[in-house]
Formats: sequence, structure tokens, C-alpha cells
Amino acid sequence: MRTVLLTGFEPFDQDTINPSWEAVRLLDGVLLSDDVRIVARLLPCAFAEAPARLTEFLAQLAPEMVIAVGLASGRADLSVERVAINLNDARIPDNQGLQPIDTPVVAQGPAAYFSTLPIKAMVRAIKAAGIDASVSHTAGTFVCNQVFYSLQHALAGSGVRSGFIHIPTLPQLAQESGVPSMALETVVQGLRIALISALNTEQDVLETGGQVS
Repeated sequence: MRTVLLTGFEPFDQDTINPSWEAVRLLDGVLLSDDVRIVARLLPCAFAEAPARLTEFLAQLAPEMVIAVGLASGRADLSVERVAINLNDARIPDNQGLQPIDTPVVAQGPAAYFSTLPIKAMVRAIKAAGIDASVSHTAGTFVCNQVFYSLQHALAGSGVRSGFIHIPTLPQLAQESGVPSMALETVVQGLRIALISALNTEQDVLETGGQVS
């Protein structure tokens, strides 16, 4: 049985749940085909621990494909990330109270890594199902970007496809703040479609996914 690793994050910034893990855990054990199974794993929202935990999962599971999922409160769609940058610049402390500012994710590492997923085909497939999605050109500078960069660095040259998807917050968490949200079942459906598209697409589609500003 081949494995697709899907990761989500623990709650942070005084939240009691993290929508990324709530969605990802519902996909644990789901079969994408007769011989491909999703394995979900939880990552800490901690600069000092998340990359090491991710490395452990990669070694244990030897996955065929990896997608990390994180929360982007304020976004309205499933944002398939294009690029991870070699920079930590935390606006708030992580769950261990660490707040790195202008430090590299990997010392002497490349300035950036691109996703190795067929990101535009994935966005097209998600949108075809009536779910809002887009290509994103920034994964931020918090633990999400750190994990994305660490993932691409660890798998560089391996042939294992990998990348990152940001999701909106859930309706029940958005009531007070008024930020955009997406129902949990919609997020789960969109992630499953994204995974199937990534598995079945050898060459990404050539269509616009850029932004003016």
C-alpha cells in the first residue's frame, strides 16, 4: 500500500482547535485508489519542534507524496502555495513562546523552494467541484512557511512530490472576528480532490495563476 502523508497543526494563538488538523484527521485512512492510502499526522506549532517531527514522519512512512496543511485566517479559499522562503519572521510567539525574527529556516539553504505539486491542476480540480481555490504566492513567515520550506528541503531531489495548502478558518471560529470562513466538510472535500488531482497529474496545466499585486 502506497502512502500519502497529510499533516495539520495543533491549535495556536489561544485557539482551542486548529481547522487544519480538524480537516486532515478526517482524511486519515481514506483510500485515494486501490493502493494509495492517506496517513494524517499532527505537527506542533513550534519552531523548535515542527521540522524534526516532520522529518520523523518522513522516515517512518516513506510517503509517495506529502502535503502539509495550515490555517490562514483571513483567507477565503483553499490556497495552494507555490513557494516557501528561507525566512522565519514571527509576528507572534509560537506555542513555546519563541518568536524568531529574521532568521533562516535552514542555515546556508537556498533562498526559496517551489512546490513540486501540480498546483494549477489542483486548483482547477477544486474549483471544478464548486469550491473556492487559488494559487498563493506567499506562505507567510510563521511556522507554516517553516514547515513548507523544511519539507521541500528534506525531499529535494528525491522525486517525492510535496507542497503546502492553506485553508480558511471555520464558520464557528469566524463569528466574532468576521473573517471569511469555509465549512469543515467543504475543506475536507477540497483537500481530497487536491490529493487525487496531484496523484493523477504528471504535467501541470499551463494557465494563469498569477496576481497583479
